[in-house]
Amino acid sequence: MDFLERGMKMLVISSYPPRECGIATFSADIVQTITKLFGETLPIEVCALRKNETDLYYPEEVTYTLDASDLDAIRLIAHQINERNDIGLICLQHEFGLYGGRHGVEILVLLLSLNKPLVTVFHTLLPKPSLALKKVVDNIINLSEKVVLLTKNAQKVLLNHYNCKRSKTAVIPHGTHVIPWELKEFAKRKYYNAGRTVISTFGLISENKSIETVLFALPKIVKTHPNTNYLVIGKTHPEVLKNEGERYRNLLKKIVKKLNLEAHVLFVNEYISLHQLLEFLSMTDIYVFTSKDKNQAVSGTLAYAMSCGCAVISNPIPHAKEILKNKNGVLVENFNKTKDFQKEILGLLQNKTKSISIAKRAFAHSHANSWENVALQYGLLFGKITDRTEELRFNSPPIKTRHIEKLTTAMGILQFSNFSQPDPNSGYTLDDNARALIAMCMYYKNYQAKKAIRLATIYLNFIASIQRENGWFDNYKDINGEVTQQNKEVNLEDANGRALWSLGYVVYLHNSLPPEMVHTAEKCLRKFLPWIHQIKSPRAIAYVIKGLYFYYQTRKDQTSKALIEKFASMLLDHYHMSSRDDWNWYEDYLSYANNILPEAMLYSYLITKNRSYKKIAEITLDFLLANYFMKGQLKIVSHKGFFKKKNENEFYGEQPIEVGTTINCLELFYKVTGKTKYKNQMELAFSWFLGNNHLKQIMYNAYNGASFDGLEKKHININQGAESTICFFKSQIIMAQYNKNHMIQTLNIESENEINS
Repeated sequence: MDFLERGMKMLVISSYPPRECGIATFSADIVQTITKLFGETLPIEVCALRKNETDLYYPEEVTYTLDASDLDAIRLIAHQINERNDIGLICLQHEFGLYGGRHGVEILVLLLSLNKPLVTVFHTLLPKPSLALKKVVDNIINLSEKVVLLTKNAQKVLLNHYNCKRSKTAVIPHGTHVIPWELKEFAKRKYYNAGRTVISTFGLISENKSIETVLFALPKIVKTHPNTNYLVIGKTHPEVLKNEGERYRNLLKKIVKKLNLEAHVLFVNEYISLHQLLEFLSMTDIYVFTSKDKNQAVSGTLAYAMSCGCAVISNPIPHAKEILKNKNGVLVENFNKTKDFQKEILGLLQNKTKSISIAKRAFAHSHANSWENVALQYGLLFGKITDRTEELRFNSPPIKTRHIEKLTTAMGILQFSNFSQPDPNSGYTLDDNARALIAMCMYYKNYQAKKAIRLATIYLNFIASIQRENGWFDNYKDINGEVTQQNKEVNLEDANGRALWSLGYVVYLHNSLPPEMVHTAEKCLRKFLPWIHQIKSPRAIAYVIKGLYFYYQTRKDQTSKALIEKFASMLLDHYHMSSRDDWNWYEDYLSYANNILPEAMLYSYLITKNRSYKKIAEITLDFLLANYFMKGQLKIVSHKGFFKKKNENEFYGEQPIEVGTTINCLELFYKVTGKTKYKNQMELAFSWFLGNNHLKQIMYNAYNGASFDGLEKKHININQGAESTICFFKSQIIMAQYNKNHMIQTLNIESENEINS
């Protein structure tokens, strides 16, 4: 019996596209992202709610449609669902207007008829409810295994005004889409707003939006800032259109005409595509939210605006109070006061630095709420309820070179980026270009992509250009290609070791790569050899061993073999000096790129056949892994402090380089020893990127293939530098070797509290 027969499938009951409704869009995003993340291990079907629509054509995941006001249809569909052994969970998207009867009471007919576990997602909760409303909500709560709220404020309302225990609730925020920060200027050019300030509002239009609040503020704004445009994006709400037509929109147009604002106000009267919506929001400088509903529990429009890097000015609805704190946006003090909005808009227009700062904080804050992270939390929750967590598996994202190419200039790969925007002021390093050269050679070896040769040639030329006449390598160049003072202030052994590793790897692939590349690499390598005896630090020694190993595979010269023997003995000496009964390591601490040390010992064994090297390699790797893998997760050494023998150790501040080197090392140990534990640990290590970490957040940018720079205690550093991105890229290539459809990994969940937090 497979997992479907054991009831792993989830059925979502909700309005659904093409129905034009915010809940429909929300549900589609959840369904599509869960499918992308978990694939066949968490299959989803949809029961789409319809209301007098007969001409809607639903996508294939919609297997049922239901008129929620038809009680006979409700009972019939409940029977059909109950007969399905493969459906293990129902997820109900709840909004009072979706269901029939007073306060949507008729939904209880469906819920009472179902015999499947139920998770209810409340999109609206009113404080101080009437007895009738409270009774409906309390009954839904009682029939649910779990109740999901989209904000902490909504959770407080539920706990304070309804009969619900905290343990039954989970807070999972409204999702947002990942877009690049630099899309802002592109979108402005595309829609002919270059050089202009764009203010916008979006959503299904109704009188409740109070758009006139901004319109009445605009005359004074455009008088001092004439390059300002205001976009009102969205169709009239279908229910409003049915009941009163375009009365409200026509009223707004009259106001625009009366105030002579035709040149500054544009109504986008369409239910636009997601792609176009994100472009409109990306070119928006200031997003205004003027809803009259003081009890609005959540606004997807606010969440989307923040994720697109808008400076948000909002009425003080509960959701805005929660997500705009810590200077993530601006709250007006009173509802729908034109002068208040006018003051705040003018304040941001007059202080561009403040406006951009607010927008960047909002953009960074929104990362945690990306649809990928939100879907991950739903997957964990559903796995927990159905007792199927161990069967859930991550889908690895497709390998992308977009960000690596963006970081690469004609000179080499830049060191850092601000968000996803390359930072030219950070300059170039030998370290990053050596890593990038290896990564592109691996990419070409496995996928024969022509662009890999083009990029690898750039990185190899950088390495050649930064080599001194005497053969030693500098590490740092500025954006103008000048060697910097920093080279005289830091130890360059590790960088030189990495350079040798990359050059040896190019020579190793001599049958695949262009001859001129191999010639350049070997020339640089041989030029460096007179300096090789200057290498003393353990990690630099390890990189040298790796480079010599690959070089030896092609040239088979006895000098390389003798050097490997010499450097392996030096590592062995380090081990004997530092190791104790409870400390099987080469130093008195664990720091960065630790895996390179046992990996180098194993490479030494492969060349010399000295079994003591293999023995120490396994002993030290197993010691390292015992300190890395905890409770089904990889927990790597913090960049903030070393893991020491006797002192307290720092656990937060994890960086992708350590995950990447762990995967690199485990791949070799699995190939050489055939021990399944190394393969399992390799898969588990890769799942750190996919969300199996202490924040339960994805560590890669699905849009451009980059990795984020760091996993901190409470947030992710969403800058995407070369080191992090290359380490993730190499890890993807390695994992793809074991599964052509990309590696998937069992999820880990430690406690229910982690979901709630």
